[in-house]
Amino acid sequence: MSRHEASPTTVQPASNHRPNACCFCWCCCCSCSWYVPRPAAAAARPVAKPTAEEVRGWAQSFDKLMKSPAGRNVFREFLRTEYSEENMLFWLACEELKGECNKHSIDEKARVIYEDYISILSPKEVSLDSRVREVINRKMQEPSSHTFDDAQLQIYTLMHRDSYPRFLNSAIYKALLQSVSRAASEA
Repeated sequence: MSRHEASPTTVQPASNHRPNACCFCWCCCCSCSWYVPRPAAAAARPVAKPTAEEVRGWAQSFDKLMKSPAGRNVFREFLRTEYSEENMLFWLACEELKGECNKHSIDEKARVIYEDYISILSPKEVSLDSRVREVINRKMQEPSSHTFDDAQLQIYTLMHRDSYPRFLNSAIYKALLQSVSRAASEA
C-alpha cells in the first residue's frame, strides 16, 4: 500500500505533515492528542542544568533568558501554568523556520505555523493585531523564512512586557534560583 492510500482504519494525507491523522480535519480544531508539533519535540531534548550565574542573569535581561536553552525551557514551563505556552511554541517555530533554506521545507513549515498559531480556528492561536495578520496573509501567498517576522516580534514583545515580570516573581523561578544557588555554595 502506498503512503497516499488509506487503510480501512487510518486516513493517510497527501502530505507528510500529519501521517496518521484520525480525522479529515485539517484546520487543527480536532482534539487529536497524537500530534506533537516539532518545536515542542525539539524543546523536550535534555538541556544542561543552568549555573547560578546564568539563572541570575535571566533576571537582568529577557534577551539572556531567551538565548539560553535552559532559560527557554523554564520560561516555557512557567507559560504553561499561565495557559500561554503557545507564545513560546510560536516563537520557537519561527526561529526554526528562519534557519530553513529549502523552498519546499519553508512552504511546509510556514503552512504548519499558520495552521497551528495564526489561524482563527487553531486552539493554539496567538494574539496578534489585525495589521500583522493582514501582512501574514499577504506573505503566505509566497512564504519565506521571514513570513512571520512581524508576528514573532509582537509575541516576543508581549512575552517580555507581560509574562516575563511575572516569571521573575514566580515560584518556579525563585525555586530554581534557590536550588542552583544552594548547589553552587555547596560546591
